[in-house]
Amino acid sequence: MGPLKGVRVVDMSQVISGPLAASWLADQGADVIKVEDAKGDPSRWIGPRKDDMSALYFAVNRGKQALVADLKNKDDCAKVWAEIETADVLVQNFRPGVAERLGFGYEAVAARNPRLVYCSISGFGAHGPRAKARAYDSVVQALAGFAACQAGPSGEPELVRSYVCDKVTALIASQAITAALFSREKTGQGQHVEVAMFDVALAFNWPEGMWNHAFLDDAPEPSPEVSTSYRLWATRDGHVSLSALQQVEFQALCRAVDSPELYHDPRFATPTLRMANRVAYRDIMESKIASYTTAELDARLAREDAPGGRVNLREDLLRDPQALENGNFVEIDGADIGRVRTARHPAKFGGTPVSPRPKPAPRLKK
Repeated sequence: MGPLKGVRVVDMSQVISGPLAASWLADQGADVIKVEDAKGDPSRWIGPRKDDMSALYFAVNRGKQALVADLKNKDDCAKVWAEIETADVLVQNFRPGVAERLGFGYEAVAARNPRLVYCSISGFGAHGPRAKARAYDSVVQALAGFAACQAGPSGEPELVRSYVCDKVTALIASQAITAALFSREKTGQGQHVEVAMFDVALAFNWPEGMWNHAFLDDAPEPSPEVSTSYRLWATRDGHVSLSALQQVEFQALCRAVDSPELYHDPRFATPTLRMANRVAYRDIMESKIASYTTAELDARLAREDAPGGRVNLREDLLRDPQALENGNFVEIDGADIGRVRTARHPAKFGGTPVSPRPKPAPRLKK
């Protein structure tokens, strides 16, 4: 079931970026073999867990089968090679040079399976001053400009409080792998796909994060950074998010807060003027929004077709009507660890639907 039915993947990666990339492929129907040593992927032990199964590990390794192997043991390596020789894809996120030292570098693998798509995920790429450096999401966020773009009114850089670079890298890797598989259908040859977290984060951050650094010739006047307008608004009992890029949307927002006169205020006549007069705009809107409860304002925004919505707390999200309508949550039978709730695969395929209930993540078999 799924568009990748029949594709076989060997996942030699660990923690988040590689495992999640392989899990997306499993969600889409691929058969994925998760290779771990007897100690287990470090993500097994991060966050709430039952025995050797953390919620984090489950989320990024669901749908896979387990192969416990010591890559320094000859017999175990033979088992891994048996899987690789019949696989379509291999995913690894060792630091550059480690796979080669273990005997599983691209050249060695391609010699035995030239049709295989070999995906190397690294922190900073195979060459350069940071190539051998340890890479974690927060480090990549700092170096790729995320922290600078998250700076608030104080100007202090901030991290996105999510493994955003790991997860975006997983998405890029899975897309690149499927593109390479598509190419193989035409050429008959596999290839080496290299994905660096730093490269992904920089490209992901670029469109609005670096827009004042795009034009090289006769550059226009810089525009305020997105971070100056990206904010939440306090209601009487919570918070909402608002946006009004188009004038028709601003007019709807003014109606929603029962202040149609704001739409005719010359200080706020265009997005540019609203940004230039953002202090006055903020002061007026803060007092108006604070007069409503979150539920009242959420309903008014919807009625007036104004872009905006309530800030869901984590527990609110589990009851969100849109999430329930979309079927975003699935429960998977984890056998001895009980039911595990996770998010369903977000893409829907009309002709080759993905499984509505993925397989659980593999236990660590010692």
